[in-house]
Amino acid sequence: VHLQASGGGSVQPGGSLRLSCIASGSFFRIGVMGWYRQGSEDQRELVAIIDSDGTTRYVESAKGRFTISRGNGENTVYLQMTTLRPEDTAVYYCNARISHYKGSPDYPYWGQGTLVTVSS
Repeated sequence: VHLQASGGGSVQPGGSLRLSCIASGSFFRIGVMGWYRQGSEDQRELVAIIDSDGTTRYVESAKGRFTISRGNGENTVYLQMTTLRPEDTAVYYCNARISHYKGSPDYPYWGQGTLVTVSS
């Protein structure tokens, strides 16, 4: 299984970016998908997650500014980020919990990370 993230870049404060992540490979089901981020000196933190039924959860600082969604197929997740702030600067990683056959537990997979820089 491979997760490919894209969409990072450099924007000014107040700008917007849309991150995308697509999972490919052989699997039975994808459960929760999400985005995490890690600043230069910080631990990796959860930004937003979305379950297969559409239930979402956000870190407090992202509420009202970021929107997580899944594509029509179950293997894609997006993060629309608006009103970006300098403190949003980080490497953003997508994550997916994937089971490989019916009845098996799911395992976490990570994308390679995409850098978001918010600076004037």
